[in-house]
Amino acid sequence: MDDLITVTTLSFLIVSFAVGIVVGLTGMGGGALMTPALIFLGVNPTAAVANDLVAASINKSVGAAVHAREGSPNLKLAMWLMIGSVPTAFAGAFIIKAVGAAEEQTAFVKTAIGCALLFTAATYTLRMYLQLRANTMADKSGVPTSRDVVVRPVPTVIVGALGGLLVGITSVGSGSLIMVALLLLYPALQAVRLVGTDLVQAVPLVLAAAISHVIVTGIDWAVLIPLVVGGVPGTFLGARIANWVSQAVVRRGIVIVLSLTGLALLGVPPTVVGIAGATLLILGPVAWGMVRRQHGLPAFEISRSEREPGQVRPPT
Repeated sequence: MDDLITVTTLSFLIVSFAVGIVVGLTGMGGGALMTPALIFLGVNPTAAVANDLVAASINKSVGAAVHAREGSPNLKLAMWLMIGSVPTAFAGAFIIKAVGAAEEQTAFVKTAIGCALLFTAATYTLRMYLQLRANTMADKSGVPTSRDVVVRPVPTVIVGALGGLLVGITSVGSGSLIMVALLLLYPALQAVRLVGTDLVQAVPLVLAAAISHVIVTGIDWAVLIPLVVGGVPGTFLGARIANWVSQAVVRRGIVIVLSLTGLALLGVPPTVVGIAGATLLILGPVAWGMVRRQHGLPAFEISRSEREPGQVRPPT
């Protein structure tokens, strides 16, 4: 029993539970938070990616099943995304293996994750801006978004391929790059359809990446089990308390955390990371307040209508 309950295991449980709460609250940040957290807890970067992908394939399957039951995904759009994403996601582990020896692989993955985190922070910021603009435009025009859209196969497959490659190498980005690209390609798509479609396509994407990493790297059950045991109830709790927590503030906090974590993984000196963090904490809210003012909203007041659209709550 003592071998099962160790300080390391408890650390994995606590971190996965905390990340699960964030995912349940906002629908974002799973791999982008969990993978670097595992690295900072001493897990080898390649092993962190492999175990996080397997855990994510379990968690995303649950969310996708709920959305599919409620009829929210655009299955044709999801199919074209999967045509592009599944092959490149499966190739991720083999690309890492082709880099060279174990030390070279570790350095490559660590650098790739650092870059992916900075990219994810940027896409999350863009996503928040696009949703803010869409909400204000809808309020002014009174025109609802469409339930169905005309699918554009070629750009959709390209988006899927790029997203799959990013996830296959780093486990980061299944909900960032693809979600923002869908917002740009299909601005008339309903929010609930957007989230449902992203979740449905993410299941085979993450599963393909997980299978390839299991083949190449293997699974560390001492890491995987705490991730699942802590992540599932954390996600459930986060979804339960989402109505009482400001998701907009949490999302902006995630952007800051991802930015600083990405800089740290890229080897930026701690002093510089600290200065960057202080700058983001002070100037970030001011800049966002100015953006809100430009769209006719109060600078710092957050209304219930600005929460993440399309989230599916667990049954009461």
